[in-house]
Amino acid sequence: MSLPYRQIGEGTRGPTRGGIVCVSDHASNQVPGGIDLRIDPALMNEHIGVDIGVEGIAEEMAANHGIPAYLATVSRLVVDLHREEDHPGVVPQTSDGHVIHGNMGVDVEERLSSIYRPYHEAMAKWLDKRDPSLIISLHSFTPKLATSDEPRPWEVAFLYNQDDRAARIAIQFFAEEGFTVGDNEPYSGRQLNATMNRHAEPFGRPYLATEIRQDLIATAQGQKHWARLLAKVASRVAQELG
Repeated sequence: MSLPYRQIGEGTRGPTRGGIVCVSDHASNQVPGGIDLRIDPALMNEHIGVDIGVEGIAEEMAANHGIPAYLATVSRLVVDLHREEDHPGVVPQTSDGHVIHGNMGVDVEERLSSIYRPYHEAMAKWLDKRDPSLIISLHSFTPKLATSDEPRPWEVAFLYNQDDRAARIAIQFFAEEGFTVGDNEPYSGRQLNATMNRHAEPFGRPYLATEIRQDLIATAQGQKHWARLLAKVASRVAQELG
């Protein structure tokens, strides 16, 4: 099995300490060989299989804005890297009304040992080498769930658990720019913040747990636009936090 992550945007001199970095747990819709999820393959390109748009944004920030990235290379339907190991949905059996037949009765421990733990162990080392001033935890959300009639009006949102230092600055910035900004929306970081709870909050590392609405970043043009916006606000946040 190939590595469950990839690292992009490093300079020829290797890691730079103290800068801004990006991590994205749901950047891929790939399913490793030997795993059959037994769902319609078209669903892998929808929001249940991948955070639409985030890979392109991360690649753009790495290439043109000096923000290296650590990206998952395995779909969230194989194992959800943004859940705790003991979370009931770490290997999801359903997602937005779809049954993931291939995950019924699966050996969860095997998925954790072969994919989940190597991913997070390597991320810990990657972050330790960089000692970042700010982590962008990059996600995207569907404008409306299939299982809900409630629209999600926010264009961008920032989540947090205990540490809201960076989120507060970013929320204010985007609100001043005229965006509809979510504060711990479309779900609360106090319930779902697994990766930053593990890699940021215990170390006092400021982070922007960012959610961007998927219809805004489904194209390369949209991804470039939001990469510029996010790089701009991240730089401002890092400066204000000192």
